[in-house]
Amino acid sequence: PTPAAPDERFLDLRGLEPPEPLVRVFAALDEGSDRPLRARFPREPYPLYPMLLAAGWRRRTGSYRLTD
Repeated sequence: PTPAAPDERFLDLRGLEPPEPLVRVFAALDEGSDRPLRARFPREPYPLYPMLLAAGWRRRTGSYRLTD
């Protein structure tokens, strides 16, 4: 199961080598959906934050303990 609500889009970016997670985030944003995008990263995506800001996007971050 994904941690996204039904009205959200979800990307599981674990297991991808840089810069693929960032590429996929921006590809999803470029789709132009009105639904929020939630992404699961293998580590904190610090380079993404200023890129989102420069592109005019807002972000909200959080850490979650996941059980598989």
